[in-house]
Amino acid sequence: MRVDFDATNLGSFVSVTNKINNRFNNYGWFGLFLPKIFRLYKLLLRPLFFLLDAETAHYFTLNLFKVLLKIPFAKTICKSIFTVENKSLNTTLFGIDFPNKVGLAAGFDKNAKYLHELACLGFGHIEIGTVTPLPQSGNDKPRLFRLQKDNAIINRMGFNNDGMMAVVERLKNRPKKLIVGGNIGKNKITPNEEAVIDYIKCFNALFDYVDYFTVNVSSPNTPGLRALQDKEPLMQLLNELQVINNAKPKRKPILLKIAPDLTNTQLDDIVAIVAETKIDGIIATNTTIARTPLTTDVAIVEVIGAGGLSGKPLTTKATNVIAYLHQKSGGSFPIIGVGGIASGKDAKDKIQSGATLLQVYTGFIYEGPALAKQINKYLSN
Repeated sequence: MRVDFDATNLGSFVSVTNKINNRFNNYGWFGLFLPKIFRLYKLLLRPLFFLLDAETAHYFTLNLFKVLLKIPFAKTICKSIFTVENKSLNTTLFGIDFPNKVGLAAGFDKNAKYLHELACLGFGHIEIGTVTPLPQSGNDKPRLFRLQKDNAIINRMGFNNDGMMAVVERLKNRPKKLIVGGNIGKNKITPNEEAVIDYIKCFNALFDYVDYFTVNVSSPNTPGLRALQDKEPLMQLLNELQVINNAKPKRKPILLKIAPDLTNTQLDDIVAIVAETKIDGIIATNTTIARTPLTTDVAIVEVIGAGGLSGKPLTTKATNVIAYLHQKSGGSFPIIGVGGIASGKDAKDKIQSGATLLQVYTGFIYEGPALAKQINKYLSN
């Protein structure tokens, strides 16, 4: 049987061959199947997970992932699929060499239970917490809600965690090459007047086991916590932590995580506070208490009630805060950009606005396990 190739057939053949070759070069052998894997998550796995209550689905998925990675060679295969090795992505910040710019934000692995598993998904760093001195159960359930029309989440978790000592025990067995940040806060029962004591306890307990610290005074889910963002109490808190930090043989970077709901005057105060306390940088931003812009029915949002909104509706707001801080400070301190990052373009917008590193959370839930890789490929190209 004779097969005739005309120019059109040859061109199509070359085009398909080039696509396969490029995918192999970018992703390795398993990359040839990645488009189907990505579609599988969005078309099959995510709808199944979303049949469950949001918090139940979160821990079910993580525990299932943990079990699957016990299969021989599963971790090696997973890392080969989701990790981007490209020197152009390497970023040195705070004296730490980050393998890439994309981290996993605090709240996803509050208790450092899944670091070995999450380290297989291509993140440049993972932030645990928020950790408090004493264990606390957090707010009443249900406390985590999806707004699927908006690719968003509302949470009012309330710093639920196992307490600093339990977390420290797990961190003793953390992945050696993984960069881990410690997000610290105060217990709900601790009055604001004594909040500094809680932060100091967590700082000292975690000091030998994390690479940097994030001071969380911006969660909307602990009553009165955001009052600590006011200049006077915030200066006191950060100065006391810095005294302890600078007395250590080798200090650790301290970052401040701020809300996206601050006014420009309050952001001006943040710029001044960073300069005066000489902390190492800002994480912008936490979740918002605003409920715009949303396409989800207003009645549904009202039934959900209080909590911090994250995801796509936060994208522009968080980027604007980053841009304001960067411009107002003259780029005098680093910013880790968080809020509504669900694509390479979202990531690039944050970087162009002044962020040096990035963190994802809600986008990771909606886009799936390949998000870090997708962003890193976009940035490296």
